[in-house]
Amino acid sequence: MTQVVLGRIAGVFGVKGWVKVISHTEPREGILEYQNWMLKRGDGWQAVTVEDGKRHGKSVIAKLTDIEDRDAAAELLDVEIAVAREDLPQTQDGEFYWTDLEGLQVVHRDGRSLGKVAYLMATGANDVLVVDGDEENLIPFVMGDVILDVDLAQGRISVDWEWD
Repeated sequence: MTQVVLGRIAGVFGVKGWVKVISHTEPREGILEYQNWMLKRGDGWQAVTVEDGKRHGKSVIAKLTDIEDRDAAAELLDVEIAVAREDLPQTQDGEFYWTDLEGLQVVHRDGRSLGKVAYLMATGANDVLVVDGDEENLIPFVMGDVILDVDLAQGRISVDWEWD
């Protein structure tokens, strides 16, 4: 089963076992739509159930089954939160999960290989591909203008991007 990381536990909240969550979902509280989380503990994944949760200011807080006090919650600090890939909703045409783009080969329209997508980052205006090749390139993820095609089956993103 493939896991997709959606966030991490960043702190404790109160004394009854609640945790603060940094969520990578849009909106932030979208992570709470998944009742079954996998937590990265050591070299493996541990299944947990979300009992309750809500947005709290700029973060999200959650209560996990069998985590009953602050000490138990503190043991989960900095643990990644993932869900099974098959639990994610299907994407629409032209939509992609970042995790599906990471590792794809990036090819310029003239055929030059620019490297592979290391990761993506949100900048506010648009998402940006961080491409590791002979040098690191930051390429705006703007479909139709900069991003010509994303072919998941071939593992390739075609771009029209000129850099300095």
